[in-house]
Amino acid sequence: MAALRVPFLVTCALLLAVACQAHPYWPLELGFYRNKCPQAEAVVKAVVEQNLQQNPGNGAAVIRMLFHDCFVEGCDASILLDPTPLNPTPEKLSAPNNPSMRGFDLIDAIKYAVEAACPGVVSCADIIAFAARDASYFLSGGKVYFDMPAGRRDGTFSNDSGPINFLPPSTSNISDLISFFAVKGLSVEDMVILSGAHTVGRSHCSSFVSDRLNASVFSDIDAGFARYLKTQCPLDATPGGNDPTVMQDIVTPTTLDRQYYKNVLAHTVLFTSDAALLTSPDTAKIVVDNANIPGLWEDRFKKSMVKMASIEVKTGYQGQIRKNCRAVNH
Repeated sequence: MAALRVPFLVTCALLLAVACQAHPYWPLELGFYRNKCPQAEAVVKAVVEQNLQQNPGNGAAVIRMLFHDCFVEGCDASILLDPTPLNPTPEKLSAPNNPSMRGFDLIDAIKYAVEAACPGVVSCADIIAFAARDASYFLSGGKVYFDMPAGRRDGTFSNDSGPINFLPPSTSNISDLISFFAVKGLSVEDMVILSGAHTVGRSHCSSFVSDRLNASVFSDIDAGFARYLKTQCPLDATPGGNDPTVMQDIVTPTTLDRQYYKNVLAHTVLFTSDAALLTSPDTAKIVVDNANIPGLWEDRFKKSMVKMASIEVKTGYQGQIRKNCRAVNH
């Protein structure tokens, strides 16, 4: 009996070893490229810094890009895919992304630099995550710094229905917001914390004029702020038409900070979804704390960004490492 047990145990061990090697998924890890491309993260940071010196708006764009990418098909760079004859309507052409999503040129520049250093090693999905982290650092004057786990692989599917189904519209009420985030494994606190990214960047007027500035629709927006917005925005603004942009935070428009929460309390925010944070006691308390306690939001934002950047990731043998972030490998 004992003689039979030894080969049996050896066989089980071999099967487990094979199963582990063949498993399609492994968790994200810090320093993922330390052996395969040790300079990868430094290259990303250098390109982001140089680009933001010329175009600070790209910083807000790549933070938003991470959010829009991760909520649709997971954090797999599906937002970067260009239309093709076989796939004429990818995510980037969907209404929540087109024409408002920017930063694609920055991702292209990073990919070019990373490929020059380590061809075929660093995924476009990790590039987006690293770029969003580094943009947070530079826009916050170094106050928002965090390590970003990596090991994501790039997806091969992208469709314009995804953003419509999974991204919360700017007209969302509090229950809708909570539901959209809960589906992706994010808490109520994560939702309020990540909303703070609205302290940087611009918005098209069409995203808020109909429900925030329309006299026939109730809005709690500050009267003076509404008058200012009406000098900037045509009330018939439509996507793709006469649709100017305005800063989301007119107090510190290019600084990633807690000013957003002060704006929420002052009713000087653009979106119904921003104002909705005061309509629940739980979310209102988070807003008040972030507005009044220095450093609290920055610390929470780091954790929520890493959590969001882990949504439904493809790792291991899933996905691919795209040679060109705008197209799947063939």
